[in-house]
Amino acid sequence: MFYFIWLMCLVCLFCLLAYHRSSLTSFTLAIAIWLTAGSLFDIVGQFSWFIFLVIAIPLNISSVRQHLFSKPAFKIFRKIMPEMSKTEKEAIDAGTTWWEADLFRGEPDWHKLHNIPQPRLSPEEQAFLNGPVETVCSMVSDWDTTHKYADLSPEVWQYLKDNKFFALIIEKEYGGLEFSAYAQSCVLQKLMGTSTVLASTVGVPNSLGPAELLQQYGTEQQKEHYLPKLALGLEIPCFALTSPEAGSDAGAIPDFGIVCQKEINGEQVLGISLTFNKRYITLAPVATVIGLAFKLKDPYHLIGDKEDIGITCALIPRDTEGLEIGRRHFPLNVPFQNGPIKGENIFVPIDTIIGGVNMAGQGWRMLVECLSVGRAITLPSNATGGAKALSLATGAYSRIRRQFKLPIGKMEGIEEALALIGGNTYMMDATVELSTAGIDLGEKPSVISAIAKYHLTEKMRDVVNAAMDVHGGKGIMLGPNNYLGRGYQGAPVAITVEGANILTRNMIIYGQGAIRCHPYVIAEMESLALKDETEAINAFDAAICGHVGYVISNNIRSVWLSITNAIFAGSPYNDPTKTYYQQLTRFSAILAFLSDTAMITLGGALKRHERISARLGDLLSYQYLATATLKRYQDDGRPEADLPLVQWAVEDSLFKMESALHDLLNNFPATWLRRPLKIMLMPWGKTNSKPSDAIEHQIAKLLQEPNESRDRLGKGQYVTASPNNLFGELEAALRLILKAEPIYDRICKVLDQKFSFSQLHEMAETGLEQNIINEHEAEILKQAEQARLKAINVDDFDPLELVSACAAAEMKQQNTVAA
Repeated sequence: MFYFIWLMCLVCLFCLLAYHRSSLTSFTLAIAIWLTAGSLFDIVGQFSWFIFLVIAIPLNISSVRQHLFSKPAFKIFRKIMPEMSKTEKEAIDAGTTWWEADLFRGEPDWHKLHNIPQPRLSPEEQAFLNGPVETVCSMVSDWDTTHKYADLSPEVWQYLKDNKFFALIIEKEYGGLEFSAYAQSCVLQKLMGTSTVLASTVGVPNSLGPAELLQQYGTEQQKEHYLPKLALGLEIPCFALTSPEAGSDAGAIPDFGIVCQKEINGEQVLGISLTFNKRYITLAPVATVIGLAFKLKDPYHLIGDKEDIGITCALIPRDTEGLEIGRRHFPLNVPFQNGPIKGENIFVPIDTIIGGVNMAGQGWRMLVECLSVGRAITLPSNATGGAKALSLATGAYSRIRRQFKLPIGKMEGIEEALALIGGNTYMMDATVELSTAGIDLGEKPSVISAIAKYHLTEKMRDVVNAAMDVHGGKGIMLGPNNYLGRGYQGAPVAITVEGANILTRNMIIYGQGAIRCHPYVIAEMESLALKDETEAINAFDAAICGHVGYVISNNIRSVWLSITNAIFAGSPYNDPTKTYYQQLTRFSAILAFLSDTAMITLGGALKRHERISARLGDLLSYQYLATATLKRYQDDGRPEADLPLVQWAVEDSLFKMESALHDLLNNFPATWLRRPLKIMLMPWGKTNSKPSDAIEHQIAKLLQEPNESRDRLGKGQYVTASPNNLFGELEAALRLILKAEPIYDRICKVLDQKFSFSQLHEMAETGLEQNIINEHEAEILKQAEQARLKAINVDDFDPLELVSACAAAEMKQQNTVAA
């Protein structure tokens, strides 16, 4: 009996050490001490010491450990590990890891999260938002842009150039604004609330484009020539990467260049003969300088010993002879400038390579590193800006629009849609804030950028779909008064560009995260590539020993946290958010354990099991989104009024995490592991629920009237009540309606009759006649009626207005002949 108790205590000691990730030395000493105590009380004998020494000595003496374990394992790993392609290696090596690595490793440090500085705007950045950004928003009519002209007006284009909207990221020494990543995000969010075309036009040059590549990799001569012109808008850039045969698989571009010499003005000039066919290139029709990605070949060895040099980036002037440019694509009735670029055997000098000849073949690394930053800013910010605008607008519309004599926002079906809109918007804004904070701290977060791009563009689609459901016909009928239709049409554009979302979820998020964020996998892979066998085995031994301990620790942690439902896990706060921190700690440990389980059982085949990779990626992604939400709540001072938004966002994430885990375990490729894993990791089944009806009711109420939480949710949006700003007019209408409601209620009470909340101008006259209200109150009712009708009515047109100018002329001519 005493031996059994002693043995159980030994098991508990082992688990405790593993839970806290103690070192091998600590394990050995602790167990030796426990055995010694057992020996003193005659509980254990020589056999127990024999077993201990047989295990402990080989593990603690490196030469013995390497001979017995590491060297054989090294040879097996070297045989079974698939060879990584150059583009895969460059993609994995690009960028940095940050907070997502803590989540991936199973033991997040909540104090580290909350100590990340909250991003702030400088006075210069704030002035730009309050000045030029506000002004350009007032200049844009989204209906004229999308329907009449299929472009921004010449005045807007000139204003963007004059005020350096294309120079947000360009350093001040070259005439740019050199704004922070957070400031760029705030600018794009505000522009997006006004016009998708406007936000896209500004976003692309400040994302993946020539300016970013030049600043990071360009020669001094290239920087001095191009950057000042780009800053002043004298040059309009685009970047041509995508080909018909290579979209998301950008590394497979068929476009090529051959190093050659050509006689120009009697002199032999070293250059490149380019042949390419690009499409989907934003700003291409108006661009004056084109960044071009292609595969460079040097068959005559004019610049080096290699024939296949690899992906290279170059800058091509628009007036280059043979360049076919200017035609436009028409992206889903959201006509930002986008089009194809072609060229066949075009000759350009060798110094057009960005960074010069020394950077030939480095194009893929350059692109991936720059994309990891731009992808975390532009598309997530655009999505968030759109969601903010729709949160304010849908909340206002739900209070203004009435059915069955009450605002539709009081109907439970509408409340559900409003909660989805508000909760997702809060989470999206939190995610952008945390991601841009990382970039401004010097990170190049490739995994985070993929998470933000995928989930925020998908959530924008959810938000705009819910907004359309609430608005009904108001959202469907296009016209000058429709603020939803173009956003609804444009949602798939963001989901498609910069890597299709299906690919991003199924391959990129976890594919990069599993290697970049894992504390030992990269070290193991690098050891396999070392030429010197002794050095390789030493490096492999250090990595594999750490890896084994890491797996054991995560196994113990995930099982304990699942059995106890994490109720003993630490939390920085003892308030309603406590359980969120605890559950996130649990899912972090589960992700770490399942990652290694999948790698061990599937090996290199894991990357072919895309559904498994996607679900593991979901576990990582939703943790990041939820922790960003908690960070935002902390940064705002933990206002109690915002708690429903936090609860919805985190509970929705936890529910989706657990659903991904459930699906993963049910479909785990190693079928013999499914049941054991379920018993260990989900012993009580699903324990996280969707956000409650009560929380959704609170969010719906929050969105339908002015308050500080609503202001924080929509911060930075263009809500000035100007003629072109439908969102500003809607906000003004909401305030008028709220002023009119108590006046309307008083009239109904005095006259003892419940009138429909319509024809408010007639109620105003009745109230005046009966001496129930005064002139000022009557005027409020009349203004409210005008604003109400403007908010709920839709546009109609003469039939000829809806056809093209050519078709209209033909129809008029036919009618004249017929008459």
